[in-house]
Amino acid sequence: MALVSPSPATTSSRWAVIGSRFHEVVVDGLVEGAFACFEGHGVPRSAVRLVRVSGAWELPQAAAALARGSAQERPMGLVVVGAVVRGETPHFDALVEQVSAGLMRVALDSGLAVGFGLLTCETLEQAVARAGGDRGNKGFEAAEAAWDLSLTLTAGAAHGG
Repeated sequence: MALVSPSPATTSSRWAVIGSRFHEVVVDGLVEGAFACFEGHGVPRSAVRLVRVSGAWELPQAAAALARGSAQERPMGLVVVGAVVRGETPHFDALVEQVSAGLMRVALDSGLAVGFGLLTCETLEQAVARAGGDRGNKGFEAAEAAWDLSLTLTAGAAHGG
C-alpha cells in the first residue's frame, strides 16, 4: 500500500488506537498494523495513545470519550480495532450493527477522522488472516484510512471548510 506523504501538522499531532482485549491474539495484530502505518508516516509510537477496552461493545464509548478530550488531549484521529466472530446466536448481528453505528456517530459528532478496523468474521481463522496473515492487516488499512481522511479534513478546515 502506498503511504501518503507526511504533513508536518499531522505528524506533530497525537493519534489514538483503541483496541478490544477480546480475541486479543487477533486484535494485537491489528494494533501492530496501525502502529506500523503511523510509523511509516513518521509518527513515533510515543505520539500514538493506545487504549484497550474489554470487547467490541465498549469501543464506541471509549472513542467518544477520547473525542471529547480537551484541546491538549484530543487526538488528530482515532483508529478503532476489534474482532467479532460469529457464534451460534444472533448476538453477532446486533453487536456488529450497534458498534458500527456508534463509531459512525462518534465520527460525525466529533469531526475526527475515525478509522474503522472492526473485523466481522465467520471464524477465528478468518480474523487471524486479516490481522497480519495472508489477507493483509485491516489495522494498517484502518489507520491509513484515518490518516488520509485527517489530511482531507485538515485541508478543508484550512480552506474554510
